[in-house]
Amino acid sequence: MRTVTVLGATGSVGTSTLDLIEREPERFRVRALTANCDVAKLAAAARRTHAELAVVADEACLPALREALAGTATRAAGGAAAVIEAGASGADWTMAAIVGCAGLAPTMAAIRNGGTVALANKEALVSAGDVVMRAVTEHGARLLPVDSEHNAIFQCFDFDRPHQVRRIVLTASGGPFRDTSLADMARVTPVQAVAHPNWSMGAKISVDSATMMNKGLELIEAARLFPICPEQIEIVVHRQSVIHSLVDYVDGSMLAQLGPSDMRVPIAHALAWPERMATPMAPLDLVKLGRLDFEAPDPGRFLALSLARSAVNAGGAAPAILNAANEIAVAAFLAGRIGFLEIAAIVDDILQRYDPPSPETLDAVLAVDARARELAAGRVEDCVR
Repeated sequence: MRTVTVLGATGSVGTSTLDLIEREPERFRVRALTANCDVAKLAAAARRTHAELAVVADEACLPALREALAGTATRAAGGAAAVIEAGASGADWTMAAIVGCAGLAPTMAAIRNGGTVALANKEALVSAGDVVMRAVTEHGARLLPVDSEHNAIFQCFDFDRPHQVRRIVLTASGGPFRDTSLADMARVTPVQAVAHPNWSMGAKISVDSATMMNKGLELIEAARLFPICPEQIEIVVHRQSVIHSLVDYVDGSMLAQLGPSDMRVPIAHALAWPERMATPMAPLDLVKLGRLDFEAPDPGRFLALSLARSAVNAGGAAPAILNAANEIAVAAFLAGRIGFLEIAAIVDDILQRYDPPSPETLDAVLAVDARARELAAGRVEDCVR
């Protein structure tokens, strides 16, 4: 029986992970579950899975969690330190699905534990890639990518002969505005931006998909995860979201991983790895699918792609600055304070104005992140005025 911890158990990735775990209870034992402050959902999951530990990051929610878990064997805890404790709980397998830089320290705690970490938190590799990968090597941990694109690459990549890989091709849905003019994009509302055509996701990642910043962040992640140069990573728009990414080899062979647009597929691959496990997904009906379309993304409408490529090429603190500024700008857009096109413009501005030394520790990464957020918040205020 494999022990598991789910960091971010009430989000979409965490919920999908628990759905798979609960389908095979004889195979998994839940060590710890965490959430920000969704007490009802966290307590219900802890009760169903008989979790040993349930943690709310917002300590003000702890009394409610204790009350909800009264009469169970699950221990309740609260606060940032308790979330890190959950990451270090000694599970064989940890899902790192806490959104944003709040997930960095718990993810690092799981890595230092030396087990398997299924990575759904982009910030770990985007903002702190060098620090994280050094810790993986030092502590003998294993990272398994859960993003559908990186999981697809993982399944197709020949790690024994990486020199035979010519390029990686990341596929992108193109989001809801792939056919929208720049003039119309300037008038986009948050409701329109979160209406993803293929995937059901949270508001922030849905906006990232609409700007295509998510694909830029995935480019940076891929450059960390796989032994390949950033210049060998390409991005194509694939509207059907059936091919999740491809690996092209020097002999002309191209391997692709196909699957339905459901996160339970890559999560199941990571959860059971190196074995496979059943999911409730129906087999792909290729005849019904009929066709697969591909096109180049429009750089004029999706500035975020060039910003991310510049950041990964610059290295150092640039990816952390990119991510932090984007989070602030997206939050401002969702709050109705700035326009859609101003998201990438703010990120561009902060990247040009802030150039600190390369962060060598997690604390240094968090300091860069905090300063970039401060600068981005000031830029938001300038836009509002």
